[in-house]
This record gives sequence, C-alpha cells and structure tokens, in this order.
Amino acid sequence: MQTLHIHGSRPPKTSNTETQDSILGKRKERPDAESDKSQINPLIPTNDDFSITDAIAMDCEMVGVGQGNRSALGRVTLVNQWGNVLYDEFVRPVERVADFRTPISGIRPRDLRKARDFSTAQKKVAVLIKGRILVGHALSNDLKALLLSHPRKDLRDTSEYQPFLKGRRRKALQHLAAEFLGAKIQSGEHCPIEDARAAMLLYQRNKKEWEKSIRDQMRLRQKQKKRNQKGKTNEGGALDANRVAIIS
Repeated sequence: MQTLHIHGSRPPKTSNTETQDSILGKRKERPDAESDKSQINPLIPTNDDFSITDAIAMDCEMVGVGQGNRSALGRVTLVNQWGNVLYDEFVRPVERVADFRTPISGIRPRDLRKARDFSTAQKKVAVLIKGRILVGHALSNDLKALLLSHPRKDLRDTSEYQPFLKGRRRKALQHLAAEFLGAKIQSGEHCPIEDARAAMLLYQRNKKEWEKSIRDQMRLRQKQKKRNQKGKTNEGGALDANRVAIIS
C-alpha cells in the first residue's frame, strides 16, 4: 500500500455527529457504557491509516448547469478501505452554475469560488482509482460527471449488488445504510464523506460473498465466450463443407 500525501487540499469536513461521537468516545467508562456503545456511529474510522488501499470508495455531489436541469460535478470525495479521506475537493464546473442544489448537495456559492478546476480534480481522481477496486453507489453517475471510465470487473456498486436489491428494484444508499449498517445518513444535506464511508462499509462487510459472486460471473462469461467461439468455428466448418460439396 502507498501513503498519499495531499498537498494543498483543504481539511475534510466532518459532520456534527462525528464530532460528538469522537468526544463521547474519550469519556471514562460509566455503568451505562453499553447503551452508549450502541449509539456509536459505525461510519467513523477506527484508525488513522490514510494509505491508498486496494479498494477505494468514491462519492460525488452535483450542481445544476445550463437551465439547472443538467448535472455537473461540484464535489468529489475518495476514502480508503478504513473510511479515511484520501481526497475531498469542491470542483468548479466548466459551465456556469444555475442551481447549487444546496438542500441536497450541501454546496454553496462560496464553496466554488476557490474550488479546484475540473481538469485538476479529474486527473487526481483518475490517478487514485487506476488499477484499484472502486466502491460506491450508482457509480455510473459519478464516473459520467468526472468524464472517466473504470473496468467493469473492478466496480463494486452497492446499487447493483444482488443481495441489496428489492426484487429488481434498487434501494437508495440511505436505506441500505439504515438496514445493513444501522447508520443514519442523508437526513438533510448530503455529506459525500459519510456516503463514501457507508458504501465502503457495505462492501467490506459483504466482501467475501461479493468477491465470490464476481469470480462466478467472470467464469460464466468465459464459458459463454468459449461456447460462442466454438459455435462459430463449427458453423464455419459446416459452411466450408457445403461449399466444397457445391463445387464438386
């Protein structure tokens, strides 16, 4: 694992819940400590390891451009497998922002005045995720906003993992976090750090079964590919035989 040294990045924002829980965690044990433990936010990292791990979770917040109905990247966050922030920057869109979507994005005009330009953020994210497993929720939207692609075999999307689906319908990350982690997120303005941590924790807690399903899918695709190739070969052989018969 590599250690990332972020130069010029602003300190990652933390939620009020995280601050309160961190303070509570430093208090002396009391008789009712067990009840306190049940209230600990599972999304808070348990260590201060900021190294670049094999799996990285990403979450983006969007703003509206054009008439406000088209989405553009306004903030991008990456965390490692422990939930520690590797990269967290507001991003200045190429087009004029028509709608900051603050009630959901949490982004305000002041946040973008000295934000990173799109190209710089895009290149940084591309370097960080290259060759690594990328975890997130509805990753296609985030990658589209970044104008990036990532190998399908290295995507771990919590919106598409079969055990997280309700029938064929996808569940919102907010509901997955509540159901599988007992964590409350997105109750107001979205925090991409919390969202990325939630996606990573969902992956980590289901990693063994998830990776097995990926291996099974890859084996199935390989079998189908071989079967198709064999079918084409046989078909080609039959055509050649017919051609010879006609010439004879």
